[in-house]
Amino acid sequence: MSARELILGKLLAAAPAPGVPLRELEDRINAHHARGPLRGATGTELADTLERVMTSVRTDVWRVDADSWPALLAQKLAAAGIGSLLLDTARAEGAALAAALPAEVRTVSFDRPLEEWKNELFADVDAGFTVARSGIAATGTLVLAPDAGSPRTVSLVPPLHVALVYASTLHADLHAAMHAEAWSATMPTNLVLVSGPSKTSDIQQTLAYGAHGPRALWVFIIDDTAGVAA
Repeated sequence: MSARELILGKLLAAAPAPGVPLRELEDRINAHHARGPLRGATGTELADTLERVMTSVRTDVWRVDADSWPALLAQKLAAAGIGSLLLDTARAEGAALAAALPAEVRTVSFDRPLEEWKNELFADVDAGFTVARSGIAATGTLVLAPDAGSPRTVSLVPPLHVALVYASTLHADLHAAMHAEAWSATMPTNLVLVSGPSKTSDIQQTLAYGAHGPRALWVFIIDDTAGVAA
């Protein structure tokens, strides 16, 4: 028996028998998650949790408002010595940030095939800017939906990943996010889940950052909701 046949056999053996009420099973799963500690939390409470969890894994987090964040982020990029920033100026947030950047921070767009500028991307781009589709408070996770203007390379290659997320898009947990955004029916080709800067460890569990992605992660949470239950 081949390895494929063995795997398929195990899957078939573990499959529910005909007549098992799958809808009842799904209802039980939903009921279990509905009792989660963050269900019913306000947008501000979810943002508080996201900030706390992400900060605990070496992520720098700022709480900002919708008007002041571009100037604050531009100031911090310049202070950190960032010389080039990869971003999508076709998005309103990208255009707002580009307009606020000082002259010493050069903007770069992902407007050509990767093969044409791979060396420049890996060697010369200091930071990438993305706007998260949503966030998961319980695990301190950002949900990114890559597209042509902001492919997943933007969050994976530059040494610094800067992400913007709106408090109004935060979910209590992964189960809540999957249901609220109807992932089973409308999930894009791929999602990127970011829960901190890139890290790995050796057999002695010594952490090393930036081994296969950004060494640093900055998250700006726009507090655009208050007192609204999740």
